[in-house]
Formats: sequence, structure tokens, C-alpha cells
Amino acid sequence: MRHLNQPEALIQVQLIKRLKELDWFVKVTHGNMYQSGFPDLYCAHRSFGTRWIEVKLPDMKGSRFTAAQLDTFHRMGAVGVGIWILTCSTDAEIRKLFGPPNWYMYLSIMHKDG
Repeated sequence: MRHLNQPEALIQVQLIKRLKELDWFVKVTHGNMYQSGFPDLYCAHRSFGTRWIEVKLPDMKGSRFTAAQLDTFHRMGAVGVGIWILTCSTDAEIRKLFGPPNWYMYLSIMHKDG
């Protein structure tokens, strides 16, 4: 997990807590060299199936996709694996998990700033 003094790490802790309250199984990926590019969280729910979640800051302000994430996310998407970007632990944000994968929508936000 990220260092807790990083803004994304604080969001991740809050998100994990909220998902567990909603009966999701949550597994944090470690981001080591063997998991480079993987989303931050693997989540599963008895009724809703599985989700890969990447935690970013709202509007990507201070967040970015690494080259490994861009490669991995494209490859996962190409074989039908969805990745959802969540930026906080609100109910509205968690509802995104019930829509289509949204990671690619954040590419345009990312490019506006940089």
C-alpha cells in the first residue's frame, strides 16, 4: 500500500473501509516489480462479481498513470477485464462500480493538465 502520508493512500484507506462495510472482499495489490501496472485494489462481492479499482485524486489533480499502468490497463481491457477509477469513498463514487469500466475516461482529464 502507498505511504499513508500520500493523498491517494488516504483515499484508499477510506475506500477500503467503505467497501468492506458494504460486504466487498478487498485485496490490496502491493505494487512490487511483479505487480507493476496492476490496479490498486482487487475487489469481489457475492452479488456483484469482481472489480479492479485504481485510486486517483479527484480530477487527476496530482495523480497520473504510470507507463506500466497504461500498458497493463490497455491489455486488461483488451481481454474484457474492467478497471474502475475511484477518487473518494462516497456512495456516488462507489456507484461507479455498477457502470461500465471508466479508467479510459480519465486519460482525457490527465492530458488537459500535462
